Amino acid sequence: MDASSKNLASNVPQAATHRTRSRSSYTSWGALISIAGILLYLALHFAFRTPERISLIPLYLVLLIGGVPLLIGLIRRAFAREFGSDLLAGISIVTAVLLADYLVASVVVLMLSGGAALEDFASRRASSVLDALAKRMPQTAHQQAGDHAVDVALSEIAIGDLLTVFPHEICPVDGVVVAGDGKMNEAYLTGEPYEMSKAPGSTVLSGAVNGESALTIRTEKKPVDSRYARIMRVMEETQQRRPRLRRLGDQLGAWYTPVAVGVALLAVGVTGNWSRFLAVLVIATPCPLLIAIPVAVIGAISLAARRGIIIKNPAVLEQLDSCRTFVFDKTGTLTYGHPSLDEIVCAPGFEKDEVLRTVASIERYSKHPLARAILNTAAERGFKLAAAAEIRERPGEGLHGIVGGKSVMITGRGKVQMEESELPPIASGLECLVLVDGVFAAAFHFRDEPRKESRVFLSHLGTRHGAKKVILVSGDRDAEVRYLAAQMNIAEVYSAKSPEDKVAIVRHESEREKTLFVGDGINDAPAMQAATVGVAFGATSDITAEAGDAVLLEPSLGKVDELMHIGRRMRAIGLESAVGGMALSILGMGFAAFGVLTPLAGVIGQELIDLAAVLNSLRVAFPRGRLQDF
Repeated sequence: MDASSKNLASNVPQAATHRTRSRSSYTSWGALISIAGILLYLALHFAFRTPERISLIPLYLVLLIGGVPLLIGLIRRAFAREFGSDLLAGISIVTAVLLADYLVASVVVLMLSGGAALEDFASRRASSVLDALAKRMPQTAHQQAGDHAVDVALSEIAIGDLLTVFPHEICPVDGVVVAGDGKMNEAYLTGEPYEMSKAPGSTVLSGAVNGESALTIRTEKKPVDSRYARIMRVMEETQQRRPRLRRLGDQLGAWYTPVAVGVALLAVGVTGNWSRFLAVLVIATPCPLLIAIPVAVIGAISLAARRGIIIKNPAVLEQLDSCRTFVFDKTGTLTYGHPSLDEIVCAPGFEKDEVLRTVASIERYSKHPLARAILNTAAERGFKLAAAAEIRERPGEGLHGIVGGKSVMITGRGKVQMEESELPPIASGLECLVLVDGVFAAAFHFRDEPRKESRVFLSHLGTRHGAKKVILVSGDRDAEVRYLAAQMNIAEVYSAKSPEDKVAIVRHESEREKTLFVGDGINDAPAMQAATVGVAFGATSDITAEAGDAVLLEPSLGKVDELMHIGRRMRAIGLESAVGGMALSILGMGFAAFGVLTPLAGVIGQELIDLAAVLNSLRVAFPRGRLQDF
């Protein structure tokens, strides 16, 4: 990633974060100023019997400082054709001011700013995923210049340059090791929680963290074209293209607002009394939408936190129960992510122990998940690994190396140019074949155990959560992915997919139905952003946690189910509070239209309705019974 790309990526989220914090700060201060101004007016007017021109000054300040910015925001949204649930409140403020009913106008400002403050409190995110991605990457690299290294900007690095990656540094580019032996932690990119051995010939990925030894690498891609930079670009593009979720309050307000305005106009049209127009609008002000729903959201966030689930984007709580397509990553999500070597089938003339020792000697340089299973078995048997050279592992070509003067290749069945009769029968599960000097030597069979709850969890999604489609998407090899899919009864499977491929798949599905994506690696982060709801499965990666709308601190499918039930409960109670509150408001609108309620009485009535709606919303945080149903 060059410097300009890095600056662009980091500035976008910082600006967004600044705007969010500024708006949150403003709405909080607006609510406090409204409360202070109203209380001061009441004290001056009723307690101290101050002349009205003096006692009204606090209300003027409330309307100037708190009301004008709110009205400007509403006007801008109106020009953008965004007619939300707060439009009635804006009309009420303007009408009250025109009728010189400044107390009513100030109370409406309080209701509007208070609801906005609650919403901002619920919506504030800890930090930005793009910011977190950008901060990880170094701004300079150590370029070889004779017998020493010179620090240069990443934008100056060219293909073929030799770079030194010092211990514990982050690798700045994609390349190949030309000197040195060591290890790199690629968990940020692969989601796998272990280090990969590196020797001359091994590939290295930008974003990986170097271990204890310095490595000399040859650049194979410019920083701006590296794997890490590509993930950042996909992430940024996905974040910008993600559609704004239409909130529950706005959906209800879309039909409620015209009804309320119509009743108010009818009242003034019949009676000619503009005070009735104001009274109708005041009691119609949709505070159950502006306050009760945010209270329900905050209750859901609190409940989720107590259950080990961090909600980073509160808007998705309203979407969870309407997701109909469920997309899952494989390794570490539906499985435990720790394949084990189950069986070695040797060809005549080859011994199991010797083949295992030979294979382990080059597998320590591999980044494939099955390598760890082979190395664990070799360690359990106490094998001393041999020196290996000319390590090569390119996508689709398998793993190659020289051990003891013999050429060793480890690959899949589909890559071996042999008749099936020369190979052992195809076994279920995961498999790799070993060729020594071009001759078939052995087949290694593995098991990546699915989580014990995976099958039951997936099978209940259709009956309990209305799932129309369950999809398995993975970067792993086809045979591994399809083996798991067969065990889980998953019909739609995508294997060997890059982060860009995952985004395309999720985006395509999201155009048809709302989608929920569950994954645990940084390569899943862009897809999480593309989905309607993205769930980070366990806190294995800082980047994944930043990208997810919700983060499960415990890697358990039961927590996914709890999250869906929390969303369902929040939406049901939020709707109950909002619709119930609006029903009472409509009743009050009738009384106001017939002159039974004055504007001030309408404000008091609306406050009582608000209180009932808020108390009902608080039930979200205190569920009865279990939050799982499988």
